[in-house]
Amino acid sequence: MAAEYQQGDKVKLIIGGKTDLGFKAIVNDLHWGLLYDNEIFQPLRIGKKMDGYIKQVREDGRLDLLLTRGSKNTVNSFADKLLDQLEKNNGFIPLHDKSAPELIQRRLGVSKKTFKATVGNLLKNGKLIIEKEGIRLK
Repeated sequence: MAAEYQQGDKVKLIIGGKTDLGFKAIVNDLHWGLLYDNEIFQPLRIGKKMDGYIKQVREDGRLDLLLTRGSKNTVNSFADKLLDQLEKNNGFIPLHDKSAPELIQRRLGVSKKTFKATVGNLLKNGKLIIEKEGIRLK
């Protein structure tokens, strides 16, 4: 049966086996999709049930998946977490746009792209100051 999904559709996932590229997942109990390692920012285990999103339906009909909704929604939902982390650390985190993606992911659980977009948004809204060694609450 052909998969009838659109980019951004919310779906139910069951995590399947590990592959060289990431994790296979069963989508809505009907189709297989793939979560890529470089887009997974939380521990996964085989059999785990969770919500996900269609990243794209490839030309060959296969599904690429995401665990978080893209762009603006990710930035908006991460902003509160980042502000909370800053408050817990006396208003300062030693991370900035030159920090390694692995460090940002390990410390905050998000991609560098999401981190930079969120910092830019909070900076524009006057909530942060960028310093040489990191970011600070204003």
